[in-house]
Amino acid sequence: MEVMINEPLIFIAALAILDMFSPAIIGVSVYMLTTAKAKQAKLLLSYLLTVVLFYFCVGLGLMIGIDFIIDPLANIFNHEAAKLFLTVIGGLLFIGSWLVPKKKSVESPKPKKFTVAAMIALGLTTSIFEVATAIPYFAAIGLMISNHFSPLEWLPILIGYNVMMIFPALALLFLFVLSRRFAQKPLNYLQSLAQKNTSSALSWIMCIAGLIMIVNGTN
Repeated sequence: MEVMINEPLIFIAALAILDMFSPAIIGVSVYMLTTAKAKQAKLLLSYLLTVVLFYFCVGLGLMIGIDFIIDPLANIFNHEAAKLFLTVIGGLLFIGSWLVPKKKSVESPKPKKFTVAAMIALGLTTSIFEVATAIPYFAAIGLMISNHFSPLEWLPILIGYNVMMIFPALALLFLFVLSRRFAQKPLNYLQSLAQKNTSSALSWIMCIAGLIMIVNGTN
């Protein structure tokens, strides 16, 4: 039983690491740190907390809702069917990763003004529009459901996953607070990188998430 639980955890951890490199979160964080004149920590934490709470609520709703739907259909949607479903979805993601259109440059979302209310609104707006592309997150939820994680198992994993998702932004904030002058150059570089490689990042995320789902589904 321990091996069965640990193996999906490894895949979920890999997906969480993959989700740490979200161009949108990093792009907004870098823009805010390099442009806001004051209270950067308060503003960025307001944005990140909004994103985390939004995705946590989405994950919580999916875990509870899908469990509620699946439990009465346990005889139909059995463990092997769930594995097959993951394999098929993983295969589609892997194939789709090669078909993502290349874009030269994508501007990160920007707040109209730097206030806590504006950052919360930005966090909600970007999360709503980008939740459909949160492929690793949905893959992790699929793995927890297909491996029949209990609420005592999946709830702390869900919380930990969302915290990991914003860890790079928190690291950038720490670097900024530690030394604003030293942080300026790497922050500018990251902003340029996030804008120029959004489509390629999505392609890689789809590819790796797809492979993880295929491996888990065929075990």
